[in-house]
Amino acid sequence: MAFGFFKKLFEKELVVVSGLPRSGTSMMMKMLEAGGLPPLQDNIRTADEDNPKGYYEYERVKKLPGDTAWLPLACGKAVKIIALLLTKLPLKGYRYKVLFMRRDIEEILASQKQMLIRRGEATDKISDEEMITTYHRHLSEVLAFLDANPCFSVLFINYNDMLRDPSDWVPRINEFLGGGLDTEAMKSVVDPALYRNRR
Repeated sequence: MAFGFFKKLFEKELVVVSGLPRSGTSMMMKMLEAGGLPPLQDNIRTADEDNPKGYYEYERVKKLPGDTAWLPLACGKAVKIIALLLTKLPLKGYRYKVLFMRRDIEEILASQKQMLIRRGEATDKISDEEMITTYHRHLSEVLAFLDANPCFSVLFINYNDMLRDPSDWVPRINEFLGGGLDTEAMKSVVDPALYRNRR
């Protein structure tokens, strides 16, 4: 089944999982992997209490826009790129299918605070109000960028809704990516027990 899916991808088309930190991007990467789309990852950042099922990161992504030589390695795979770095991707030579995770901002802040606490880092450097304002401004800028550049196709996915009922979202994801994914395997990855920072 997966072979048919890969054949539908253009030679220079990337499947990108994006969103703000702590918005469910790692969960989405694991879902795609279960569905038959391999992740581009290097396993440098290993699973821990904050992400017990893994981070699914590729460190060279963080060097955008300076390092783009890895992009061919991502073709036919899924790669996680935080929202801020989407604007650093080259606009010529590639097409991007972006699965953009959306989550309640207050839950994102709560999740980040818990991560900082577990790492013994300060949580009061910036107020919640300032962070919310910054996140909203940042999202507006990124979404305007995606809308203005036709090399990006975007499917917005609500993390909170996904955890409540993946059966509604998984078929949409499969259709957006051209079909051929194992949708039942994707649904089985969703674990409500990991929804630990609710509003």
